[in-house]
Amino acid sequence: MSDLLRCCGSRKWAEAMAASAPFPDTEAMLRASDDICAQLDTADWLEAFRAHPKIGRRTSSAWSQQEQSGTASAAADQIAEMERLNRLYEERFGYIFIICAMGKTTGQFLDALRERLRNPPAVEIRIAAEQQRQITRLRLLKLVSQAP
Repeated sequence: MSDLLRCCGSRKWAEAMAASAPFPDTEAMLRASDDICAQLDTADWLEAFRAHPKIGRRTSSAWSQQEQSGTASAAADQIAEMERLNRLYEERFGYIFIICAMGKTTGQFLDALRERLRNPPAVEIRIAAEQQRQITRLRLLKLVSQAP
């Protein structure tokens, strides 16, 4: 189950995925994940969000480092702005900014933070949950590719 929690920090999601296994193929696994995600409530999403490092913050997680590689060459002023916007986001919504970071640049993170800060909380939680669902799918694919 710890491998599943690396994909998504929601215990409800991980338990449901474990109970659904084995899967006949990767597509079936991804469909099951999407179906389970559709059943999660706000508390489950918030639990999943807490398993992530903040965007732009250095982490020991190889997956997070790879996903956030777009921030590796960020200038000091960009990092400072990202930290400032992350703080504003967390103050406004009560959880960290979640974005499917794979392949995105620091500028794209900053643009997304600025844009999403304008959202009403009920809209933003749905956007963050969708971003988490996308992250989960990518991580499941990584997990499968690493399996013996």
